[in-house]
Amino acid sequence: MDIVELSRLQFAITALYHFLFVPLTLGLSILLGIMETVYVMSGRAIWRDMVKFWGTLFGINFAMGVATGLTMEFQFGTNWAYYSHYVGDVFGAPLALEGLMAFFLEATFVGLFFFAWDRLSRIQHLIATWALAIATNFSALWILIANGWMQYPVGAHFNVDTMRMEMTDFSAVLFNPVAQAKFVHTVSAGYVTGSVFVLAISAYYLLRGRHRELARRSMTVAASFGLASALSVVVLGDESGYMAGLNQKMKIAAIEAMWNTEPAPASFTVVGLPNLAGRKTEFAVKVPWVLGLIATRSIDTPVPGINQLVDIAATRIKSGLVAYDALLKVRQNPKDMAARATLDAHSADLGYALLLKHFRSDIQNATPADIANAAATTIPNVPVLFWSFRIMVGLGFWFIALFGTAFWLAGWRRLETHRSFLWASLLTLPLPWLAAELGWIVAEYGRQPWVIEDVLPTALGVSSTDAGNVLFSLIGFALFYSTLLAADLYLLQKYIRLGPEETLGRPVSAPSVTHAIGV
Repeated sequence: MDIVELSRLQFAITALYHFLFVPLTLGLSILLGIMETVYVMSGRAIWRDMVKFWGTLFGINFAMGVATGLTMEFQFGTNWAYYSHYVGDVFGAPLALEGLMAFFLEATFVGLFFFAWDRLSRIQHLIATWALAIATNFSALWILIANGWMQYPVGAHFNVDTMRMEMTDFSAVLFNPVAQAKFVHTVSAGYVTGSVFVLAISAYYLLRGRHRELARRSMTVAASFGLASALSVVVLGDESGYMAGLNQKMKIAAIEAMWNTEPAPASFTVVGLPNLAGRKTEFAVKVPWVLGLIATRSIDTPVPGINQLVDIAATRIKSGLVAYDALLKVRQNPKDMAARATLDAHSADLGYALLLKHFRSDIQNATPADIANAAATTIPNVPVLFWSFRIMVGLGFWFIALFGTAFWLAGWRRLETHRSFLWASLLTLPLPWLAAELGWIVAEYGRQPWVIEDVLPTALGVSSTDAGNVLFSLIGFALFYSTLLAADLYLLQKYIRLGPEETLGRPVSAPSVTHAIGV
């Protein structure tokens, strides 16, 4: 593996490890706010105990998320130095705001949440809990604004004099439609993760006949919030699909393994076997119109196929070569206004010319074969995207069914009488993380070969360092992150097995007989 593949692998491993902690933090933060709101409104001590118990598990996960997130961001400077130099003026802004605003807000309110129960009034502590939840989601917002810009770079332009991308419109970066769609979709997936976690652990207690009052109430909250969140994921995922259909057509075509443009509206392939050698999808089972409606929201707009998009890429590479030639002239003579005008006219395709760097350094002498090969690199790994997307979507519908059943059983107060449902809830515990990781694989793997869509090829963004150094740090990060994950799992299972009574160091408050039939 060369330095590019090693750098990609290291960032992928650290990012996927980090996102094992993020969705649970997002989901539990809101659930804690809901539970404490009920406590403040009802005054029942059992709801306070629920907040403290689930808050303990939240705190363990929160600490691990911070530890893995900080080290991950350092890689932009160590492994992706040219990327940081080239787009740092744009990409660095949301990262800085995330650190200055959201991170410090989280650090402040997480301290109040854990250590100010006896120092604040009920209302004051409730405000601190909701502020913690908002700050946690706010942190995700800035990260996803940065990532959304990588998918759809708006509000910036290439400055030939500095040889960098520079921000021209911060509001365009902030309100990037791709970033906003990714944010609401991602946080909703986090809410599903938190709800499944609470549902599964509560089911574990009911199966063992322990902490029944706390478990029943926790399952009721998780069922209601989880059902709303799971339905939101589907709706907001549709918005993400529409954004990709507008701005990342190759990603959509690869997800569908659609090799050639179909008559509008395009059909959706439920299952099939992508054949890379033959550039076709065998044994495909299709549903008419669905892809066209998702990707274009119309019945007369075609969704381009992979082969047609490769042809478009070849055309853009040729245009990019014109921009590259003009760029060289401007670098030699900054006062060459004709060359600047040519560069401005073709600057949108400059990144496509840079794809040729993978095949030869003197890209201005590229042959038709080089152009064809460079255009072919715009095809991401079709089977990986095809199956990752379908497994993710299938899990999403399973979560809707699970939460819908839980909501119905909770409404009829029959949660404890259906042990098969309790087992299903418990066994579902790891699935939200699988769905979340697959979602990131679709988002990031589907963007290849670009680190910045249509602007900077991934192969050009790495640091000028030795591959051995990257391999050494890769092994170190893998071991370090694995240790953190093992510690997280150990602590979570320890306190889950102990239960709320032992975790809180006192018997959990039981509801009165009057309240036993209510909330």
